Amino acid sequence: MLQRVFFALLILATLSGCGPNDGYTYALISTDFGDMKVKLYNSTPQHRDNFIKLANEGYYDGTLFHRIIEGFMLQGGDPDSRGAAPGAPLGMGGPGYLIPAEIGALHMKGALAAARTNNPEKASSGSQFYVVHGKTVTDADLLGAAQRNGQAYTEAQMELYKELGGTPQLDWQYTVFGEVVEGYDVIDAIAKVATAPGDRPIEDVAMTVKILN
Repeated sequence: MLQRVFFALLILATLSGCGPNDGYTYALISTDFGDMKVKLYNSTPQHRDNFIKLANEGYYDGTLFHRIIEGFMLQGGDPDSRGAAPGAPLGMGGPGYLIPAEIGALHMKGALAAARTNNPEKASSGSQFYVVHGKTVTDADLLGAAQRNGQAYTEAQMELYKELGGTPQLDWQYTVFGEVVEGYDVIDAIAKVATAPGDRPIEDVAMTVKILN
């Protein structure tokens, strides 16, 4: 837990702890593999509020983690995945709107981020999201990602990235709007499921999402 708090403090200077009365909203993503408790960042208010709204409406309940790549991420939130036939192509559904980019936080393991299609504004899908599984990260990976984006990591961020792993190739390209604070083992378990061509799990991995406070 202390490690996760340190992660949050590094990425967003306004964060402090992850208790029930710390000023942040928490959600529970429940699956047959267990629960992931996530903290939603106040520094990404449009993404936070949209996720809360959809979760409270039951929008995510019964939808699937429809794209899973071990060492990369777990993607879900497509409404078309609810009750989808086996083998049906997924990943294009949504609520009919985009969310303006709120890019800042990094893609370390456990990051909760918004999926998107290619668009110059880097606007996010209105509902689809992913949880970073990630892999071991080296100095070369981080330096390459920073150079490609004209950015720089702090020394502390680089050390933590190398400790936790992640997907730095996505940094500064997608909006990270939260992080898993409990349930790393669930991320690992889901990441290991067998998938078909197109990265859809052979056996459905359904979810429900509940806002906790």
